[in-house]
Amino acid sequence: MNTESDKPGTDVQGEGDKEAARHYDEKTREFVESGKVGEAAEKAAEQDPAEAESAEQAGRERSKEQDPAVHRDYHKPTRD
Repeated sequence: MNTESDKPGTDVQGEGDKEAARHYDEKTREFVESGKVGEAAEKAAEQDPAEAESAEQAGRERSKEQDPAVHRDYHKPTRD
């Protein structure tokens, strides 16, 4: 069985892309260490619930399928 990742000279890693995961982890760590998490959380809390639902719906329309376990109620605060 020959896959893209079997071909010499390709950067395709398939599922579980370690390079992408490492990049995500680094950027997330940098963001947390920057001290901007609280500011971003406050900004997100100020977002209009209807706007948040609209943005999520737009994202869902581009996705292959919806995770049946995901349910968000943008009219309820997530924290006290």
